[in-house]
Amino acid sequence: MNANRGFLLGLIAVLGAFAALLVLPFLQFLLLAILLVYILNPVHQRYLVPWIGETKSAFTLITLTSLLVLLPLFFLFQSVFGQAQALYRAIRDGDVTVALVEDTVENAVGVGLDLESIFGNAPQELGSTAFSEALGLFDLVTHVVIGFGITVFLLYYLLKDGAEFVAWLKDVVPLPPDVQDELFEEIDNVMWAVLAGHVFVAAVQGGIAGIGLFVTGIPNALFWTVVMMVLALLPVVGAFLVWGPAAVFLLSNGDAAAAVGLTVYGTIVVGITDDYLRPVVVDRRANLNPAVILFGIVGGVYVIGAMGIFFGPVLLGALKATIDVFDEQYNRF
Repeated sequence: MNANRGFLLGLIAVLGAFAALLVLPFLQFLLLAILLVYILNPVHQRYLVPWIGETKSAFTLITLTSLLVLLPLFFLFQSVFGQAQALYRAIRDGDVTVALVEDTVENAVGVGLDLESIFGNAPQELGSTAFSEALGLFDLVTHVVIGFGITVFLLYYLLKDGAEFVAWLKDVVPLPPDVQDELFEEIDNVMWAVLAGHVFVAAVQGGIAGIGLFVTGIPNALFWTVVMMVLALLPVVGAFLVWGPAAVFLLSNGDAAAAVGLTVYGTIVVGITDDYLRPVVVDRRANLNPAVILFGIVGGVYVIGAMGIFFGPVLLGALKATIDVFDEQYNRF
């Protein structure tokens, strides 16, 4: 390696490190933009661009995405905030006490619970930390607002100029064109199966499970349906983490028929959705074992954060795809 090449590589490493520092505070929103671009790009390239052009197509898609994503999130947060206020008023007025919660849990599951020993003096200490928590909440809200602005900004330009970026990336990667095409195809299969397919299956499974909550009269069924859509990203156990306790809740309230009906519905109908739809849509195209997907989701959340739910399995799948391509092309390198 000559001095000129070494200097350039060192400069790239230093500038790349500074660029990473700039990106890390808003990494979740950058990954969200990449996720949305990957899902929206087929509609953008195949249908809207030939009709109205790249600029108008990108603007139309970010407008629709903002309305379809931000408005539901607003109503969801409003619902959660209203429930939190109702719980606070119930505790303040004495309608909900520690003893009542302990008795309810013991009657439902048959296990005694001592909340006072678990939480100690937490209720008494809430007042002293309220101001600092309020400041922290303000910082969080500000960060989220700026982050969503960055997501919309990136979404627009990635849709508009994404093809040029991919062309540049292929130009600078030191691999033969046919090897690049094979590698991109393998990674695309993983991306589609894990991101689009996985999200689709989770949404369908959570929605089907939510029907059971509505029919059996579970309070705040819409909120818990959204929660199940998120939890359904976890194979096997996902939606059960909501409809299982919901069945126990119905049983503790004396509605045994509804509890049995929800249990049968969740076990058979929701279970069939997970057992059959997920392998067809997700695992078959990606050729990934469900254990790898589960490990990618859990590990991704720990390492990346919330977007690790989507990108953790993708990273593991991309590693497998890269190793497969290297194995096939080994004699050429």
